Amino acid sequence: MTLEPVVQISAIEHFVYCPRQCAIIHCDGVWSDNAHTVRGARAHRRVDSGEHRRERGRQVLRAIPLWSEDLGLSGRADAVEMQGGMVWPVEYKAGVRHGNAADLQLCAQALCLEEMLNVEIGHGFVWYGGPRRRVRIEFTETLRREVCDVIAAIREQLLTFKLPDAPNDERCRECQLLQYCLPDLTSAPRRVNDYLEDIVFRCDT
Repeated sequence: MTLEPVVQISAIEHFVYCPRQCAIIHCDGVWSDNAHTVRGARAHRRVDSGEHRRERGRQVLRAIPLWSEDLGLSGRADAVEMQGGMVWPVEYKAGVRHGNAADLQLCAQALCLEEMLNVEIGHGFVWYGGPRRRVRIEFTETLRREVCDVIAAIREQLLTFKLPDAPNDERCRECQLLQYCLPDLTSAPRRVNDYLEDIVFRCDT
């Protein structure tokens, strides 16, 4: 029997941001820090402490391990809040909102919690440190389906070890893996060939 690989919840945000980045991190095991990742790590110090406490009538549990046998998911919630029999995950981001990557990651956490606790979770929250604002995210059927589609795409990467093409756009300038990905070269094979031909020509002459 062939066992399918478990997808890390953190891979969802990486894949949505850039499938190539996701493959380099989760297939090749490459990681490097830059200013953005260091700032994010600093912002997560309280979350990563694992300290549980009551805040404004809610029980707040931090750094909670998550998994789903049905989806083949594993990871961790920054925080899980409980109040009046209700449960919801909370994700912390150091910067500002960029697309729906955080929404998908948060929804994946909710799917794990639903399976683990046998509850229904209708919403969660993402805290953005840039504007210092907490945004409520509704876990609609559309969002849940998109999460499952992304999980399937990541699992295909893990099974095939296929490295997608580099987008070579504005995302690349801010990526911590820029020096490993080399988008200027890998996204422009014709230009690379011209460069190599030029080197060979100069050597011959």
